[in-house]
Amino acid sequence: MSGEPDTPRTDNGTPTSDELREQVERSRDELGRTIEALAGKADLKAQAGRKTAQVADRIHETAAHTAELVKHATPEPVLDRADQVVTAARSHRKPLLVAGCAALVVFLLVRRGCRHR
Repeated sequence: MSGEPDTPRTDNGTPTSDELREQVERSRDELGRTIEALAGKADLKAQAGRKTAQVADRIHETAAHTAELVKHATPEPVLDRADQVVTAARSHRKPLLVAGCAALVVFLLVRRGCRHR
């Protein structure tokens, strides 16, 4: 028994029943930890979830960095005008939605008409 204190042994050098019970218990604990580790490696859904979260974080970081670069590279008058457009769009959502839906319907009708020719 490596690194363990001497435990009582029978006269012929075989382990005692208490020693055997301790060995069995240690083996069970070690086996349990091994099984948990293997189950973690085999859990593909959890691994995919972790990988997806990592990729999503990287995408968010890249998008934020790109937005900062664009903001610093864009002239101030253009940024001011863009803010005005966004403000106007937010205050007139219904007309914009109606116009967008109408444009989509027209597009689909034209596309359908082109297919039948």
